[in-house]
Amino acid sequence: MRWFNEMKNYGSIATQDGESIHVDGSAFPGGKGLVGRCKGLEVNFEVTGEDETRSAVDVSVVPYVAPRRARRRRGA
Repeated sequence: MRWFNEMKNYGSIATQDGESIHVDGSAFPGGKGLVGRCKGLEVNFEVTGEDETRSAVDVSVVPYVAPRRARRRRGA
């Protein structure tokens, strides 16, 4: 996710190629868009439309899983 404006209910998604795709809040589950900090979120989506009218649909946020910390062994 590049950015999402909660008030206007739309934003922009960056593809792996660096292309910018328009996303409307209705493309998210429940049609409410995103709330809070969204820059850098990883999302899955489908693209619809042609060239300049391309937009994202069926957008879902990929859950973030924090890396596990290495544990030290006692007495080693």
